[in-house]
Amino acid sequence: MHSDIIIIGAGPGGYETALEAAHRGKSVTLFNGGALGGTCLNEGCIPTKCLCRDSEMVMQFKEADKFGIEDFTFAVDYGKIAARKRETTAQLREGIAMMLKQAGVNVVDAMASFKNASTVVAGGEEYTADDIIIASGSVSKSLPISGHDLECVMDSTDILNIEYIPASLTIIGGGVIGMEFASIFSGLGSKVTVIEFMKQILPPFDSDIAKRLKQTLSKRGVDIITGAAAKKIERNDDGEISVTYESKGKEQTVVSTDLLMAVGRAPRVEGLNLEAAGVEYSPKGIPVDDGMRTNVEHIYAIGDVNARMMLAHVATFHGIRALNSIDGKNDNIRFDVIPSAVFTQPECGMAGMTEEECKAKGIEIITGKSFYRANGKALAMGESEGLCKVIFDKESRKLIGAHIMGADAALLAQEAVDFMNAGATVEMIKETIFGHPTLSEVFLSAVHAVK
Repeated sequence: MHSDIIIIGAGPGGYETALEAAHRGKSVTLFNGGALGGTCLNEGCIPTKCLCRDSEMVMQFKEADKFGIEDFTFAVDYGKIAARKRETTAQLREGIAMMLKQAGVNVVDAMASFKNASTVVAGGEEYTADDIIIASGSVSKSLPISGHDLECVMDSTDILNIEYIPASLTIIGGGVIGMEFASIFSGLGSKVTVIEFMKQILPPFDSDIAKRLKQTLSKRGVDIITGAAAKKIERNDDGEISVTYESKGKEQTVVSTDLLMAVGRAPRVEGLNLEAAGVEYSPKGIPVDDGMRTNVEHIYAIGDVNARMMLAHVATFHGIRALNSIDGKNDNIRFDVIPSAVFTQPECGMAGMTEEECKAKGIEIITGKSFYRANGKALAMGESEGLCKVIFDKESRKLIGAHIMGADAALLAQEAVDFMNAGATVEMIKETIFGHPTLSEVFLSAVHAVK
């Protein structure tokens, strides 16, 4: 069977690109090696957001007396929580399947591998195309330490499939995945310990935001140990799990009922038989140019597999860029201005450069900060814990970074993206009318703090 475009992988990058290509009048064959929607829908973004919401509600119920609601009692049924998560993902998968069918995309429920640069094989059948887009996603990584392969060691997929709330949970890794699960299960009642190798949690985030989140979660009882290297995992006779780690030159041990390994993800390159197509790759992913082209002219790689930035929305726009490259079109997609969020409680959101990145590149900056405790809407919501930091280029006075911790931080980061895409300066933002009372005024207040 021949198509204009073959897409390998049906995650956000794959299926969104398939839909866009079909809307452009191209014939498309999409290979789905797992569940439609990929990791994001089935094992990542969506199910974790379901749990985030459940955890948030539990925390609000626990503090009902602060809002004048007394004698309020409730019970947590994790079985129903897990069922709601499954129902949500199932509903979204059905929606994707319907959209692909309506668009005329040929979906093959098998993973494809290359036979040559123009041919892939799946289910014993051969398929050819003028252009091929690899969107195979990523897999969970693990630390090669003693005991890492024990059955009791969960990755992010495993922990999403449990049917209980851990009494105690140790998380190795304080990145996005680790901190979201730390927030989720601490909110649901687990005793959580996080072991992070770097000096701060959320290494990609601005240090001011990471420090404040650490302080906030620590106050809620989450034990966060930074600058610590996990060395060994053991299952004790009583069934509990011990993790030995080194911190400040000393070995220490933490014991818990459950353990999550959350040390990032790696590009999914195995099983594609990339050698047959002549596509260059490494364990770090498939290198591409700014048009998403691999070293083979008509083969492209988008999303997690090219390891440029492992975010679902980035994968989608990688796909748009690849299609534009195929069609010979230019676009104004800015991959240097990407919103990113961590759905802890409270949320963290960012866009653009951190202060640390600016210093490393020798960019002179001016900054401003504001606090949620000075915002009327935040106080009315009972969400006074939060910080907004904005970064401007000193010479041009253009916004180049925004970093937020607090309620609706993800939405505020998107607001910053809009300004950055418009090339907005300090003065332009100050002259923009913001609604009142809104959380967006936290962002405006930070800009007004810039001299």
